[in-house]
Amino acid sequence: MALTFEQARECVLREARGSPEAEQVPVLECAGRVLAEAIVADRDYPPFPRSARDGYAVRAADLPGELRVTGEVRAGEVFAGGIGPGEAVEIMTGAPLPPGADAVVMIEHTDRTGDCVRIDRPPKAGDNFSPRGVEARRGDVVLAPGRRLGFAEAALLAMVGRQCVSVFRQPRVAILPTGDEIVEAGEQPREFQIRNSNACSLAVQVRRAGGLPEILPIARDHYEATRSLIERGLDSELLLISGGVSAGKYDLVERVLADLGARFFFDRVLIQPGQPFVFGAARGRFFFGLPGNPASTMVTFELFARAALDLLGGASAAPLPLLRAKLTREFRHKTGLTRFLPARLSEDGSLITPEPWHGSGDVPALARANAFLVAEADREFWAAGDDIRVLLK
Repeated sequence: MALTFEQARECVLREARGSPEAEQVPVLECAGRVLAEAIVADRDYPPFPRSARDGYAVRAADLPGELRVTGEVRAGEVFAGGIGPGEAVEIMTGAPLPPGADAVVMIEHTDRTGDCVRIDRPPKAGDNFSPRGVEARRGDVVLAPGRRLGFAEAALLAMVGRQCVSVFRQPRVAILPTGDEIVEAGEQPREFQIRNSNACSLAVQVRRAGGLPEILPIARDHYEATRSLIERGLDSELLLISGGVSAGKYDLVERVLADLGARFFFDRVLIQPGQPFVFGAARGRFFFGLPGNPASTMVTFELFARAALDLLGGASAAPLPLLRAKLTREFRHKTGLTRFLPARLSEDGSLITPEPWHGSGDVPALARANAFLVAEADREFWAAGDDIRVLLK
């Protein structure tokens, strides 16, 4: 069954579901992991009205005018007393606002002489401080399960007093390269052979997506060898098969999977590269049959398998990193397929230049590219300066 790009992605998001187990890890080791518990605030944040500036804590109604400075308060201290009519307290960033104050005036807007400070610019109540609980109230859920954790989330965990956190176990992903023409990267290939680059690129993509890759031995183009390795790969939460999904005489993957009782959700997607592409389930595990050309393997993983890996690992599938940029030169393609072609995105993300390449096996062009130009299936021509979609690499 051939699906459009959008239909195929919707199918993956609908079907790929798992029930991962959870484990405790130190917060310092949580980067990239998926949160398995709700994190709640242990107190109000900030726990007191907190100054956002160095300056003077005042009563807004007293200004403009001259005020008597009755003391100072630094971060980590509490002012002993309050602020009455005609008074001000010198205050530092992060310090608690003294009782009676309702604004902070930045020091740059003041003129101090001895124990008096003159302020000619009247503040508004609420200026330059954060009220108690404005960031979070005690008991609020500040991080929900399914969130992938990064540096900001680690800071939040530490802020609420967590040293360890419950995260989902990382999905194990088996990577199965296929083909008689494939040799390992450390071998010297004969003129009709190629090195096993797809397993390396997939392992990096899997690890970047939060999975634990296991590269299986190369499956040669023989039924029993392919079946044995596919069965082994189905012990993992996700199986990625590179090659063997076209219509050739020795493309055995779909036949083996069918004999193993597989359910196929689709076996062709109207995209380039990556048109012969299989997604299904067998023996309670999900699998993707990715085309064997390097560009096809890389693109189909990012478009489809990465979303499945997110879901199997307990995360909410993140939207594709798509943006729009202006073409630096005209571009045309044959309609009917959505194409994802190597390109160079400018540093500011505003301009996109198609990268010269020589088909789906052109690994040097893929390495030069930092993005993929996305050519819509129903549009044939774009002029220089036209907006076009871009998939970040």
